[in-house]
Amino acid sequence: MVTAFVFIQTDSSRIPECAQEISEIDGIAEVYSVTGEWDLIAVARVSKHEDLADAIADKLSKVPGVEATTTHIAFRTYSKHDLDAAFSLGFDG
Repeated sequence: MVTAFVFIQTDSSRIPECAQEISEIDGIAEVYSVTGEWDLIAVARVSKHEDLADAIADKLSKVPGVEATTTHIAFRTYSKHDLDAAFSLGFDG
């Protein structure tokens, strides 16, 4: 599983519409409206790196109103929730 965090700047008049359209893209697990320099943060969860290109470059970046994106790919998960889920599936480490 590949997880990426996509920081998104949008046309301010289309933030809710962009968030809704982005949330409907395959591979996008969550979309948050946030304060600060960015308008939205999307969490992408896909099975392989190539799927990120489909979700982000081919779809998300082409949503009307999206002006800029920066993507951060996660290397490792440390949250208790994710670790508990992995061990409950029989993950051996």
